[in-house]
Amino acid sequence: MSEPVKSLPSPTSSGGHPAGSDTYKGWLYKWTNYLKGYQRRWFVLSNGLLSYYRTQAEMAHTCRGTITLATAHIEVGDTCHLVLTSGGRNYHLKATSDGESQRWVSALQQAKANTTHMMHQSDDSGDEAPVPQPDRALTQGALKTLASKLDDLSTCNELIGKHGTALQRSLSELEDLRTATDGTDKLKTVNERATLFRITSNAMINACRDFLDVAETHSRKWQRALQYEREQRHHLEETIEQLAKQHNSLERAWREAPSTHSDGGERRREGDASDENEDTEFFDAMEDSPAFITVTATDHTQHRSVRVDPGSDNMQRRRVRRSRIPDKPNYSLNLWSIMKNCIGKELSKIPMPVNFNEPLSMLQRLTEDLEYSDLLDRAARCESSLEQMCLVAAFSVSSYSTTIHRTAKPFNPLLGETYELDRLDDFGYRSICEQVSHHPPAAAHHVMSQRGWTLWQEITIDSKFRGKYISVMPLGCIHLQFHSSGNHYVWGKVTSTVHNIIVGKLWIDQSGDIEIVNHRTKDTCHLKFVPYSYFSRDLPRKVTGVVADSEGTAHHILSGTWDEKMESAKIVESSRGCGGSEGKQKTVYQTLQPKLLWKKYPLPENAENMHFFSSLALTLNEPEEGVAPTDSRLRPDQRLMESGLWDEANAHKQRLEERQRLERRKREAQATQALEEGEEEITGFQPLWFERRTDDSTGESTYVYRGGYWESKDRQDWSQCPDIF
Repeated sequence: MSEPVKSLPSPTSSGGHPAGSDTYKGWLYKWTNYLKGYQRRWFVLSNGLLSYYRTQAEMAHTCRGTITLATAHIEVGDTCHLVLTSGGRNYHLKATSDGESQRWVSALQQAKANTTHMMHQSDDSGDEAPVPQPDRALTQGALKTLASKLDDLSTCNELIGKHGTALQRSLSELEDLRTATDGTDKLKTVNERATLFRITSNAMINACRDFLDVAETHSRKWQRALQYEREQRHHLEETIEQLAKQHNSLERAWREAPSTHSDGGERRREGDASDENEDTEFFDAMEDSPAFITVTATDHTQHRSVRVDPGSDNMQRRRVRRSRIPDKPNYSLNLWSIMKNCIGKELSKIPMPVNFNEPLSMLQRLTEDLEYSDLLDRAARCESSLEQMCLVAAFSVSSYSTTIHRTAKPFNPLLGETYELDRLDDFGYRSICEQVSHHPPAAAHHVMSQRGWTLWQEITIDSKFRGKYISVMPLGCIHLQFHSSGNHYVWGKVTSTVHNIIVGKLWIDQSGDIEIVNHRTKDTCHLKFVPYSYFSRDLPRKVTGVVADSEGTAHHILSGTWDEKMESAKIVESSRGCGGSEGKQKTVYQTLQPKLLWKKYPLPENAENMHFFSSLALTLNEPEEGVAPTDSRLRPDQRLMESGLWDEANAHKQRLEERQRLERRKREAQATQALEEGEEEITGFQPLWFERRTDDSTGESTYVYRGGYWESKDRQDWSQCPDIF
């Protein structure tokens, strides 16, 4: 089971055998979580560090974790178990036999002994009591002492150089003497300078000895102080976890209590999003505020606000679709207890139960961006490319309006999973998505509208858990082309951040910049999503923007919020003003009355009990006949979660994820075998409905729709689709 690469010395042996020359490798089972239990991992013991990987092949590129044995505690349990405690975290390991377990324990203890010996702690660290709290004054005094000793060393070094040069010069002069009288005087000078050189050298040696003594003494103290800080951190983590549990219990008790406080309920709900407590994560007010000021000009011209109402005539042809889903069960589960050991990891690699999901996949969330597709229908009818840019910008902002209350995580699609949305009858478009990569997770999306536009995108999700908040950073570009004008727009997405992971009510914020470029006319629009700040006077969730032509001349000002509405105002005059930060002048724009570009639809009744889904989101997972067998609607764990059967959904989710891992290992094994046999390299997974091409406008390589999906649906020929569910 294990592979001893080089024999380890006995823990009792002496001679200072370096720990770096010992390596021990082998398979052990490591406890991961309550959903997956023990998982097989490849462990490597080297240089006093125990590292582990999922496979041996991962040693070349990805380390899953490292344990420092110098400060670790090794505990031997029953039935082949052993526990390593390091940095306040416990690692539960299991071997396949008692003999294998004993060999690992011996190797770990020997490596720990060697590492401890190399750190000069074998005699001193246990003689004194732990430092209860490092004293700042003592630390600063030690640093001043070390600095003083360094100054002494520097002075001695200068004197040695000076006297050494003088001694060398005297010796050279002594060699050039011709008479005995001159030699006596020169010899005396040489003796004096040699004496000075010897004294200075002795002073240098003594200063070095003093410096080393002081450094070693305080090094041992700092090691104990560091260990104390680690223990305090562990204690703090336990305290925070207990606080989170108490908070959840109080919140649940408040929900279940009789509503005697309903008179202030509305005001309470409105204030929840901006509760002030010391655990809330806030951004600082940004220095680079928008570099323009708008002044509305007096104009009697009326600008009508245009908005497509859901009840208007062009919506009447919709088929009757569902308007509700089963209410979300009131299951309580502590998010911090699951995620506290996942800080710094990608969110897509954290095993999560469905309790923190919403019953939609990432493909369906991507499709949900089309909720305000009427903005693109209106843009297709615009004759002015600048006015068209305003509507495209409003569409890019509208895709975030559904996220204001949606703090739950969508399901990670399986590799090859698809999702179609055929709304030709009511909205005039057809949409198809496919998961083209699993790590990193990437999805390709294509929408064709009969109302004059085509949209396609490839989005890769990069997400990180940072302890108090989760950051989700979509990477990739969205392409939009209008059929009649040929205008080709390209833009990206901003960062989404979920706050208050440890304690408090979860809330979401969008921040960053979006640059929209029309590659045909070179018009641009710069949108700024202002991050929320407790100290800022700006409107929360504020978005500002400027639409400019190819020469950089501004024509429209955009303003609004990403969760409510966007407006545009035409610029009639601009001038340089004053009052900018750091002496910078701001541009003052005089504009006409703003007109409404987009306004958010109200949420359906009872939305708070239906995951805060919008009207479109409620229909996305509605069963549909004739879809591909890889469609997200057919995913069993997602369907069970929507029905409220969360325990059964968790079991199916674990089964599907394990099956996907087996498929990935099978592809990797086939690729390795082909490589060993000298055959042509296997390219791995290939998407069924998308292929990688180079975009003519941007020059970037991206996945685009290759065609064939809707034809296969018409024939009901899904023979080439894999069985992923």
